[in-house]
Amino acid sequence: MKDRMQIGGLTPLTSTDYPGCLAAVVFCQGCPWRCGYCHNPHLIPRDNGQLDWSAVMDFLRRRQGLLDAVVFSGGEPTLQDALQSAISEVRDLGFKIGLHTGGTYPSRLKELLPMLDWVGMDIKATTDDYARVTDTPGSAIKAWKSASLLLESGIPHEFRTTVHPLFHSQDSILRLAEELRGLGAKHYVLQEFRPQGCADEAVCTYSVHELLDDALRSRIGSMFETFSVRHA
Repeated sequence: MKDRMQIGGLTPLTSTDYPGCLAAVVFCQGCPWRCGYCHNPHLIPRDNGQLDWSAVMDFLRRRQGLLDAVVFSGGEPTLQDALQSAISEVRDLGFKIGLHTGGTYPSRLKELLPMLDWVGMDIKATTDDYARVTDTPGSAIKAWKSASLLLESGIPHEFRTTVHPLFHSQDSILRLAEELRGLGAKHYVLQEFRPQGCADEAVCTYSVHELLDDALRSRIGSMFETFSVRHA
């Protein structure tokens, strides 16, 4: 199973992808959704990737005692059938395990949750607007089911939404925050769209600054225990 992991890239050191930890990020190849503002479009096709899993493990063995955690990102990591086996191998080296996911496969996420130490979950939009962002019918049901599973697990986490004027308005952002609060979420981040890497030139021409004004940030911040805006 481990040899079938499709790896699109590796970040050897980051202090921002797992809160409070020095981590490496393994970028898993492939994603079934087609979000227009995606800044990693090269990871969408499910091909053979750029790195062998054995090379990733060799790198991590050399970083034992130097890194705290390994984050599986993407693409969509839960697309990979070999992910559970890969996580087990990395845990055996003594690393904490983080996961970045869009909640695309709730049943797979449920199986993985007992093995995870932290999860960053992307919530794209309100239920009604989800398919417009992902270009995938039925994506809202899967994402919100995964959000519920994550909350039920009690695992440390954050929910985050990448904001873009083509897909969000101040009203829809506020309604999304209310949906999350109603689900029981306590930790939320709004991320400004960043054009670096985005393949759609039309999408790249928009600015999000006017959406996230002080009044909106104040209203949303009052709904959660922790809230922040992650600037591009």
